[in-house]
Amino acid sequence: MANLKEIRSRITSVSSTRQITSAMKMVSAAKLRRAQDAITQMRPYANKLKELLGNLSDSAEDSAEGIYTEERDVERVLLIPITSNRGLAGAFNANIIKETKRIIAEKYTDKNVTVLSIGKKADDFFKKTEFNIKGTTLPNKLDTLYDDLTFENVANVAQKIMDSYSYKQFDKVELIYNSFINAAMQKVEVEQYLPIVPQEVDENDNSQVDYIFEPSKEFIISELIPKSLRIQLYKAILDSYASEHGARMTAMHKATDNATELIGDLKLVYNKARQASITNEILEIVGGAEALNN
Repeated sequence: MANLKEIRSRITSVSSTRQITSAMKMVSAAKLRRAQDAITQMRPYANKLKELLGNLSDSAEDSAEGIYTEERDVERVLLIPITSNRGLAGAFNANIIKETKRIIAEKYTDKNVTVLSIGKKADDFFKKTEFNIKGTTLPNKLDTLYDDLTFENVANVAQKIMDSYSYKQFDKVELIYNSFINAAMQKVEVEQYLPIVPQEVDENDNSQVDYIFEPSKEFIISELIPKSLRIQLYKAILDSYASEHGARMTAMHKATDNATELIGDLKLVYNKARQASITNEILEIVGGAEALNN
């Protein structure tokens, strides 16, 4: 059995860890509220804009923005995994990296794949691989986006990705991120970013309406496509940001509970060791007194 000093030292260490995990849980809970409000307000607008874009994509072929709807033979693929800059969030980052590796191995095994990482965790992993950015006009050091996460900053990154696609550096672009469901649940999403996927039309659906466009359909498309693509990337990053704080809050809550349980077990061991030590001291005193009487 460990001596009393070692047990006291371990109890102090675990108590310090519990204070840290409890503080991180509260910080993530505060940040989660703001991030959750941002994504719940953004999601309906982004989804409706994406739906409109899918309905109009067939009409974009003759416009200047038709380059974003052009289907090509897929030879060069750009994958954009979105992770966080920090750890201690359970399997949040590992799931994105694992899914990206699976897509490369199963879906694009014979293609030229480039990975543009948003978030330090994905960047640290993929910069050591053959999929790191080489010879493109893509931005780098995108982990700094989280320092000031605004639509303007994300729009600049989205524009560079769109430019790379229009220059035919890539034939397909996909986003891989965690979609926020609730604080305890996130879902890994793989979303095609470019080319734009047309909206599927049900031939038996009689609710389809022939719209009158004002201004012209071409003008709306020229304005809608770039804006929709910027918002789509911004929504994915907001989804990931909210998911990160939800995952970290849950992980730190479990860590705090585990630390509390461990402290209880250590205190029980400490009390047993202390009782055994007291019993030994009493026996020594009694034995010494008996020796003196004899």
